Amino acid sequence: MKAVIYTEYGPAEVLKLQEVEKPTPQEDQVLIQVHATSVTTGDCNLRGFVFVPRGFKFLTRLMFGLQKPKKNILGVELAGKIVAAGKNVTLFKAGDQVYGINSANLGAYAEYVCWPEKCALAIKPANLSYAEAAAIPNGALTALTFLRDKAQIQKGQKVLVIGASGSVGAAAVQLARYYGAEVSGVCSTANLELVKSLGASTVIDYTQEDFTQRGETYDIIFDTVGKSSFSACQGALKTRGLYLAGAGGLWEMLQMQWTSMTGGRKVLAGPSSESREALVFIKGLVEEGAFKPVIDRRYPLEEIVEAHRYVDQGHKKGNVIIEVSAP
Repeated sequence: MKAVIYTEYGPAEVLKLQEVEKPTPQEDQVLIQVHATSVTTGDCNLRGFVFVPRGFKFLTRLMFGLQKPKKNILGVELAGKIVAAGKNVTLFKAGDQVYGINSANLGAYAEYVCWPEKCALAIKPANLSYAEAAAIPNGALTALTFLRDKAQIQKGQKVLVIGASGSVGAAAVQLARYYGAEVSGVCSTANLELVKSLGASTVIDYTQEDFTQRGETYDIIFDTVGKSSFSACQGALKTRGLYLAGAGGLWEMLQMQWTSMTGGRKVLAGPSSESREALVFIKGLVEEGAFKPVIDRRYPLEEIVEAHRYVDQGHKKGNVIIEVSAP
């Protein structure tokens, strides 16, 4: 089978398309034919440490390989069809159309991958193509973790999303709107209409205006891209407002501990969770028309280097999709 391999850290050019052996599922695994995957900031981090949150670079290298990568095939999210299942698998069968994310095992930059059936894997939304379904898990589950699970978002709250046109930001705008919040989005001039179409009642062009100087205060400020800080945003937070550091580093983790012991405004940071239950929930929203994927560009697997170069620029809208194999 074809797969994109990397054996050293570096720029996009370290990615090489090669023929490798097709995997065989273990007793608790499913073999998935990958029809589509994506290029996330997480993939770029593991390839060349482009967007690693401050203070976590060494820890990330320690986990995934100090001198060279332990896992040679990137790709954290996918959509595809199950072609075989291990004997202990009960949740899926051959022929099931699935979508999911597995940040621990990776491997989606290939025509086939084996993932445990108990990872964040679910039947894909019936009204989406494989490419559209592959654009959902990473952004949606990150946004859901921060807004629903960490911040416990409530109807009527005022929510500001920084980086509202990115993968996580576009998902956050839609989810905040679904939960009945009044949503404001911060993005560049080119993305104002996109963010408005996703449900933001107010869209702020950061190239023209500083949202902290508008005189508005918010119950939740969700920084999805790490372009702001708690100190810069405090004046725009209500007395018991929450600053969600979606791309937070070590400093934000320390701030979270400190503010948890004090009254008033708080910082919430940390990793997002990946679960089948969350994917099933998002599937329901998609099928009822309350959530839609946002795709910026699509590339064939053979152009993975060009796709990574584009994402490295840091200006993608929504998701960059890699079409691996035709359904």
